[in-house]
Order: sequence, then structure tokens, then C-alpha cells
Amino acid sequence: MADAALDIDYYDRSRIGVYVGLTEHGTVETENEIFNISQYNYDVNYWTHHHNPRTVLNNPPGEITMSLGITGPHYTIGAACAAGNASLIQGVQMLRLGEVDMALAGGISESTGSFGIFASFKAQGALGEAEDPRKACKPFDMERNGIVVSEGACIYVLERLEKALERGAKIYGEIVGYCINSDARDFVLPYDKRQAECMQQALNRAGLQPADIDIINTHATGTRQGDIEECKAIRQVFGEAPATYINNTKSNIGHAMGAAGVLELAGNLPAFEDNMVHPTINVSNLDPECALPNMVLNKPTKLKSVSTILNNSFGMVGINSVIIVKKYEN
Repeated sequence: MADAALDIDYYDRSRIGVYVGLTEHGTVETENEIFNISQYNYDVNYWTHHHNPRTVLNNPPGEITMSLGITGPHYTIGAACAAGNASLIQGVQMLRLGEVDMALAGGISESTGSFGIFASFKAQGALGEAEDPRKACKPFDMERNGIVVSEGACIYVLERLEKALERGAKIYGEIVGYCINSDARDFVLPYDKRQAECMQQALNRAGLQPADIDIINTHATGTRQGDIEECKAIRQVFGEAPATYINNTKSNIGHAMGAAGVLELAGNLPAFEDNMVHPTINVSNLDPECALPNMVLNKPTKLKSVSTILNNSFGMVGINSVIIVKKYEN
């Protein structure tokens, strides 16, 4: 809100919606409580009575409404690791439908506090490891061996363009295209065909051609098959887009689950101002199955201009989400 230079009373508080994407919620709280009562022979009298309101899925957006006195709708978007993008899409749709006049939309993750998520990825053979932890997240590299779990949060202020202009807001970009679809195929394994369809539908909605995209921020998590499937999908859609550059943000910050898409978009938005494409780091031996034209590896690349960013976020149980953001030019 401070960055948006927005007084909460600029809008009717009943016309503000809060939409927060989550991969998981409540696991940290629950694990901590189980440990606590284990110190007292599992006597549930020592279980906190705050547990339920802290772990209900609408807790994060609900706490935002309570903190800011917002009386409009709030709810969580549960979309696995596609949830950040999905929350932005929800905010845009509610604005377009006239349900709200302003939306706070984004994602959060507290995954690093959960034993279960590390144990689960380890059991799947999908937990990234390296002698130097700074190099554990290495999408597209031949030696990649899994996900590096991280955490964080990012919330965007979404407004209709005329209102943002009216109040003199700094406009980071316009959401011009989006899509969510489903693989309908597997609980864990991604599917290049559906990912390609998701990107293409987002382009269609934006009225853009693949060659109009300057940067693709990939979802690639550092799992062997996941990275390959996404690269196959990108080839299908962007095979004739010689000026589209490809990067990955997780190699720099890890996988922030429900916050991944919105944090990674935030990491790319500065390119609208400085025309710099940040690199995928930790790639010393590019996997031939992931090799794509214009991959930005290990060092940033400066373009003549950056006007459009396509942001991929995919998740378990076959959910895919794509957002296209365009630089605002008056």
C-alpha cells in the first residue's frame, strides 16, 4: 500500500477484494503444536485454542482485511504452485466483472518452517541438494536434482487503468493476458501439451503473437522431467520467436510455492525500466533437452527494449497458469 502511495480510504472499503494464493497453509502451525504437546505426553489441554483461526485457509487474506479494515470479499486461491498467478487472474476478473474497484492479490508461503514439505519432496526424489547450498537450485542443468524450498510473500495492488491514472499511481505494468487450464493427466508429472495450450490461450486473450513477447519467466523448478516438459512447451509456442528471451527466477530465490509466480514476476518487472533480463544461474552444463534459443544463463542480458513479460507457473495435480504483463506507455 505504501509503495502504491494509496490511502486505504481512496476506495470504498466494501469495494476492495483480497485474493491470496496458497500452496499449503497451516502445516507449520500444526507441526509446531504436535511437537509442543509431545512434551506433555500429548495432552491436548496444551494445544492452543488459536489453532483453528490460524490454520483455516482464508486466514492470510482475512488477516489483511482485519489489519486494513477492508470489508469487501476475501478468500484464498488454492492452486498449488500456480496459486500466485491464479490470484492475480482472480483479481483481474473481479475488476472486469465490476465486483470490486480495487484488488489486493498475490501469494504467500511459509514452507521453510514445515518438516512435512521437505520430507515429502525428499521421498519423491525431488528435493534439490548440493555441497554448496547456493548452487542447489539449478534449473536446466544436467546435474539438477530437484527443488529448493523457499518462502516469501508478494501482494500487488490491482486497479482499473482510469483510476490509477486519476490518482497519479506509479504503474508497474498492465495485465493484458492470462489463462488457467488443467492437464487432467497425473498428480505430479507435468504435460507439455497443456502448458503450451495455456501459453497460447494467454497470448490469444492478449491479442499478441509469440514474437511480441520479450521475456519468458519459466516455472522450471530444477526437477528433471518438469524442466524438460516446460521447454518442450515453449518450443511448441515460441519456435518462431527469435527475439524472445528466456530466464528463470527460482535459480536465484528458490521455489516459494504459492508465492512463486508473483515473486518471480516482481523480479522481472524492473526490466521495463532498465531493459535487463536477469539470468538463470548455476547452469554449468546445459541439458540438451532444455536448450532453447536466447536462454539467459549465468549473466544478465541487456535488450534494446522490454515491453512484454510472460510469466509461467505450474502446479501439482495438473494446474497451469500464465500471466502476460505489458509495459504501460501513456
